[in-house]
Amino acid sequence: MHPPLDGTVLVTGASAGIGEALARQLASRARRLVLVARREERLQALASVLRRERTGRSVALKVEVHACDLGDPGARTRMLDAVEQGGPIDVLVNNAGFGDQSLFERGRWDKLERMLGLNVVALTHLAHRVVPGMVERGRGGVLNISSGFGLSAFPGVAVYVGTKHYVSGFSEALRAEVGHRGVVVTQVCPGPVLTEFHEVSENTTGLRPPRFAAISAEQCATEALEGFERGRAMVVPGFVIRNLLRLHAITPRWLWRRVTVRMARAMRAAEASPHEPAGEA
Repeated sequence: MHPPLDGTVLVTGASAGIGEALARQLASRARRLVLVARREERLQALASVLRRERTGRSVALKVEVHACDLGDPGARTRMLDAVEQGGPIDVLVNNAGFGDQSLFERGRWDKLERMLGLNVVALTHLAHRVVPGMVERGRGGVLNISSGFGLSAFPGVAVYVGTKHYVSGFSEALRAEVGHRGVVVTQVCPGPVLTEFHEVSENTTGLRPPRFAAISAEQCATEALEGFERGRAMVVPGFVIRNLLRLHAITPRWLWRRVTVRMARAMRAAEASPHEPAGEA
């Protein structure tokens, strides 16, 4: 069972990072590529590059740009209405999302609420809109970009961890429901990726992920699409994180809780310290 990447593919969060890397790699396969994000100028620039690279090939690529705040329910609906006027969506790439790095009680509620709306509600709404048609047609695909945090628990990112646990659980259950109807559902659980994530998350914990574990957005996209095309349930890009998560899976919960308590104490000490926050490892 393979997702129909040669049809209409919608990619959210396509203006930067993993979403942009996914769009660039999908451009060589899709017939119609729909790019969705808030920053229209970035989407238009990417679309121009992708169209130019496909010039002269036997199968023309149609690239559409839809500037949309996916956290706005009305905007999501209008975007989907506009896209579906050009035909059904064969593959949905749910990549849009952001994080927050702070101790829970110090996080801004307006930001946390927006994160819940984008990471959880928007992702679910998009899938709910397109999956029925996929089931009816007997073919389709949903690629959900989750996180290694969706398979573990860390202090300093409590709400973000919660949203990614939702994505992981939702993806597994949805796959069970629709896989036998020809619809591929794959979740991608990367660790640190070299993107704008840390700038957007406004890290106040003083801690950074180790650089040796980080991978590029291009590598993440490549491994994600390879696993998706093979119909895999889960993809964990990056050798280091893949093996760390395997180790985490066999670590007793009581032991991991002790580790996370120590981490949380270090974060509180870093926030309370008048010195510069710890740099990247």
